[in-house]
Amino acid sequence: MRRRIIVLADDPPRAALVVGGRLEDLLIDPPSGADRPPMPGEIWPARIDRMPKGVAGAFASLGEGRTGHLREREGLRPGQRRPVQVVATAEPGKAVPVSPRILIKGRRLILTPGAPGVNVSRQIRDPAERARLAAAVAAPDDGTGVILRSAAAGAAEAELEAERRLLLAELARALGPDGAGPQEVAPVSPHELALREWTDPPPDAILAGPELCRRLRGADLRRLFFADPALEARLEDAGGDPFARLELWEEIARLLAPRVDLPGEAFMYVEPTRACVTVDVNTGGDFSPAAGLKATLAAMRELPRQLRLRGLGGKIVIDPAALARRDRRTVEESLKAALKRCPIETSFAGWSALGHIELNRKRERRPLSETLPREALP
Repeated sequence: MRRRIIVLADDPPRAALVVGGRLEDLLIDPPSGADRPPMPGEIWPARIDRMPKGVAGAFASLGEGRTGHLREREGLRPGQRRPVQVVATAEPGKAVPVSPRILIKGRRLILTPGAPGVNVSRQIRDPAERARLAAAVAAPDDGTGVILRSAAAGAAEAELEAERRLLLAELARALGPDGAGPQEVAPVSPHELALREWTDPPPDAILAGPELCRRLRGADLRRLFFADPALEARLEDAGGDPFARLELWEEIARLLAPRVDLPGEAFMYVEPTRACVTVDVNTGGDFSPAAGLKATLAAMRELPRQLRLRGLGGKIVIDPAALARRDRRTVEESLKAALKRCPIETSFAGWSALGHIELNRKRERRPLSETLPREALP
């Protein structure tokens, strides 16, 4: 089995997932300060400002001159104050996509205010385990539901209850004393996201620098391990910058360039524009009859990883290498299989009249070029 390592570091706060020696995921916190954009998962206090006729949804003030857009307007009214959750990064010059439906996510549990009931992940297929988990977690009496994630499989009742208490405290903070939202927005850190989303299956090791390692073992940040002593036991002191130790900076530098080398002589260019992300696939010096198909299949297998590491989303337009029309199904199946393995929601829109592949990908992250400009590399 390939070794799975979570790498955590500060200045800036960042996290990486390395599987079998290959960088599989990367999270870097955008620069702090007044210009820091609202990030997906954060809960903000909002005031409903406008509900224009003929426009889907409503607009809300998030304070500090920021505007949020809610796609649904049911139950909303102008002047209403309520918490909203950021669901995607904002496009340049546009409002921040937010939702009135709050989710408080943990490693094993998710709290769903306003959606009562206990639900178990469909990935847990054993009927006896599903029944045990459903009986182990009691939903709060205030209409808040509980979802048991796939990582809950095999967890002891005491561990589930400890995480539930942590999440209930987080929910109370997010709703605020008057139900209008938090008194102070709590940023979602890369460290929290990594320990929440990359620990199923459990990592072989969690590497952190000396100072961060000390803080993670302290009472203030131990909650990031979601009451899992076995996970906390995997924390190791890297003795310095763990990114440098695993030679990740070299690969991150390559991610800031548009060219991606593929097996053989093929390559592709991944370039964001204001309207969309363009992907151009080339065969290089390979002029064999199947060169176009081979290059395109290699690009489809690699593309979800490249988009994930570069923090790119929105509309994706792919110009494949020269293909026979009969090969389109093979390419489409390969791409869909690769997208299914990617945790970021991406839909296949189809083929254009010009033979381009079109995707629509959720904007879950800021582009790497914004969170870590090339001049900021060590």
